[in-house]
Amino acid sequence: MTPRRKRIVLVGLLLTGVAGAAALALTAFQQNLLYFFSPSQVAAGEAPPDYPFRLGGLVAAETVERESGSLSVRFDVTDGSQTIPVTYTGVLPDLFREGQGVVVHGQLGAGGIFHADQVLAKHDEEYMPPEVKEALQVSDNGAGASRGPMGGAP
Repeated sequence: MTPRRKRIVLVGLLLTGVAGAAALALTAFQQNLLYFFSPSQVAAGEAPPDYPFRLGGLVAAETVERESGSLSVRFDVTDGSQTIPVTYTGVLPDLFREGQGVVVHGQLGAGGIFHADQVLAKHDEEYMPPEVKEALQVSDNGAGASRGPMGGAP
């Protein structure tokens, strides 16, 4: 094999290795993205049914139901125009209550019920997660713009 041919083979192998590493990195990155959706977007079918995402809005009044003798709780998350039922098993944040902003992480299950594996509540009387505030404003305006990763534009 000539020196020129050896260099071509070496460069080809190097490019193949770099392309493989880039493909693995992009696949891992895609799997770790968390998309944010409002209840209106979930009701419109924009949320992926078999992929984890974040759902944000307000805990609907008089919807929190605790299962006696366990840590299971059921409540509704609303953005003012649509409501999504949520189930969660675990300890809720101290600031969790009806009428307050909440972001839940989990998956949409059968029957349109969101199964949360994490519940985040607002921090103080004035704070609301930016994604929730924006989703509530969009809902109030009647527009349903889609969200990209972490609540930004796609």
